[in-house]
Amino acid sequence: MLLIVVVNTLLVQNSQAQSLNLNQALEAGVTNYPFIKAKQAEVKSAAQKVKTARTEYLPALTGQHQYTYATNNSVTGSYFPNEGTALSPSGGIRADNIYEPVFGSFTSALLDWKIINFGKVAANVNVAKAGAATAAYDYENRVFQHKIKIIDAYLALLATQKIHEVQQYNVERARIFEQTIRASVISGLRPGVDSALAKTELIKANLLLLESERNQKAQLYRLAELTGKIQELSVDSMQFFTALPAELNYQPESLLQTPVLRLFKSQEDLSRLRSTAIRRSFYPSISFIGSAWARGSGVSNKDDSYRTDFASGTQYQVYNYLLGAAIRWNFTNYFRVRHDYISEKYQAERFNQLYQEQQLQQERLLKESDLQFKLALEQARLAPVQLQTAQTAFQQAQARYQSGFTDLPTFTQSLVALNRAEADKYVAYIGAWRALLQKAAGSGQVDDFLNQLK
Repeated sequence: MLLIVVVNTLLVQNSQAQSLNLNQALEAGVTNYPFIKAKQAEVKSAAQKVKTARTEYLPALTGQHQYTYATNNSVTGSYFPNEGTALSPSGGIRADNIYEPVFGSFTSALLDWKIINFGKVAANVNVAKAGAATAAYDYENRVFQHKIKIIDAYLALLATQKIHEVQQYNVERARIFEQTIRASVISGLRPGVDSALAKTELIKANLLLLESERNQKAQLYRLAELTGKIQELSVDSMQFFTALPAELNYQPESLLQTPVLRLFKSQEDLSRLRSTAIRRSFYPSISFIGSAWARGSGVSNKDDSYRTDFASGTQYQVYNYLLGAAIRWNFTNYFRVRHDYISEKYQAERFNQLYQEQQLQQERLLKESDLQFKLALEQARLAPVQLQTAQTAFQQAQARYQSGFTDLPTFTQSLVALNRAEADKYVAYIGAWRALLQKAAGSGQVDDFLNQLK
């Protein structure tokens, strides 16, 4: 009955764990991970800014309508607006002020179309386009880096799972060994110290099993986080423990197409286009302007008589229109634009140097990953030989111990060596694939890694 309960519990746990292979993990991570979604939103936002920049080609058309209730005393002479706020100077010029207010109305429409801007709008549009390209390259680089993290976590999880299996087998082997030794001690065939030593080895094996389980869970949660949802996962070992990866050769010029270098290059291009836009912002604008307006007032424009009722103030008395062209040029803006332009040129130089630094790092990473891959591949080829040798040594030590030609500590050393060799084989295979992943990451070609799994 207890066995049935245990089996049912395992079946329920397995059914709750989502099974996925590497491609499914990558798809889930790119689709569900919040930071990737944030970068997608950033790309869409940058695309909208391009449309916003293009609206500068459109004319500005504003309209307004107002009712007022005010006095209308005035005097001959000019005045200066209060920081751009101008009160109407129109009104009757009389010997005495009249403080009785009347209603008034004013409706106007104003068209201002900058038909010639000497490339200012085009420069701003180019800046917006470059910003959208930078956002797209940033998203591409984030997706690439996230894929590398997912693959690395996937491989690390496979390694910890295999090590956990090795430690489970090691515990079972140590348990059988301890039971055999204990029986021999009880029957008087072995000294009592052997039973204590065998018990110690069983405890060590259980400790290693617990440690491997902890590592396995940690890697599982790491992979689950990268896929966008913390949950139990069951991953497919695919061919990672049955085949070794093939060599990948890259030319130095291929580094220029890595996502991170494209991102740094786009940042430099964006800064240079921004400096052009800043320089052109000093240029003048030639506008076509047009306006039409109508006014009403409680003061008659015929005999200057007062009517304080609302209807008299809202009836239009005069109508006007205006057509013309205007040129606007802020000459003193030159100094601010000049300093901003020089500042942005330094920013462009900064991004250029950062690009050069990143290129050096990519070249170093590629060379290091190439060396690491060759060493990892050789280790993976030697690991089965080490395991076979450890198995032979264990069998010989076991036979010698059972025949009484060696002591227990010598035999347990062969047991430890066998356990380490069993784990080393899986670690070496995964190490070769992880070294290939680092080489693909350094070259920016993660598809070359995935293509070897097809």
